Amino acid sequence: MYSFKDDYSEGAHQKILQALVKTNFEQEDGYGMDSHSLRAIKLIKESVDDESVDVHFISGGTQTNLLAISCCLKPHEACVSAKTGHIATHETGAIEATGHKIITIDNLEGKLSEEAIKPILNQYNFEYSVKPRAVYISNPTELGTIYTKDELKSLYEFCKRNDLLLYLDGARLSSALTVKEANLTLKDINKYTDAFFFGGTKNGALLGEALIFSNEAFKTDFRYMLKQRGAMLAKGRIIGIQFETLLENGLYLELANHARKLAQKMQKELKKIGIEFLIEAPTNQIFPLFSNEIINELKKDFDFHIWSILDSGNSYIRLVFSWATEEKVVDEFIDKVKKIKGVI
Repeated sequence: MYSFKDDYSEGAHQKILQALVKTNFEQEDGYGMDSHSLRAIKLIKESVDDESVDVHFISGGTQTNLLAISCCLKPHEACVSAKTGHIATHETGAIEATGHKIITIDNLEGKLSEEAIKPILNQYNFEYSVKPRAVYISNPTELGTIYTKDELKSLYEFCKRNDLLLYLDGARLSSALTVKEANLTLKDINKYTDAFFFGGTKNGALLGEALIFSNEAFKTDFRYMLKQRGAMLAKGRIIGIQFETLLENGLYLELANHARKLAQKMQKELKKIGIEFLIEAPTNQIFPLFSNEIINELKKDFDFHIWSILDSGNSYIRLVFSWATEEKVVDEFIDKVKKIKGVI
């Protein structure tokens, strides 16, 4: 049985494993001060074209979001997110556990904009309520949709005019960067956010995210926060080596592009035989609609999540493609759907 449940079911890309083995007996300083972490930081600074940024390596996305958002907010300040945002749906109240409210906004594409946030600022505008201060987005969103360069720039400029901090969750950022229509680079992401993280876990690494701060509001005493929250790894080299490898020769883009291409192939071929989708997603996640009978048949050979129930007889499923997904498995899934529907 092949799993389309997520993009981190496999271990790690062979180049990362080779790098870890090759450097295994090197003696290095701990807590992210090793030569590999420092080189990875240098490569990130070059990629964003900004020597002033702070870069921190953290083991996972939830911990990264928790630390980044809570460190920049005063006790009475809140974070604004799409209702489908990862911090609002899949992180067990991690942000709220730090004492900060998440104000959620409905959006069919899982995105935020000036028009969506303005009513929140009008609603929460006096000392009897929390004060909106941080805006959380992810690129891609939980629905696989993306922010284009123009959309991100517009949102960032709105945040600056309203004294808001824009934070971007980039767990699958590499996938968004491979969408040509988005016209985005790491340099653009850094330019039009106050902070963001660049994901490794969901793009070929064993674990790890790179958190990048450009705004001073995030930078102060952050390593103290890392240590206090148990996020400062003694063997920080483990993450540093992986990002050093991902950044060399653009490996992170190569892996993300592989996953995205297969997702788009699946989406295109299923559309040809009349399959409807929850949304037009240009990244490595797609959301086709199937009857429960077809879902049960597909479940015999493939694993995936039921994303949402349309009605008593039909549901949207989520299919996620990874750096390690083989094209033959995609073809097998397509062929099985065709066979069930009597197309072949």
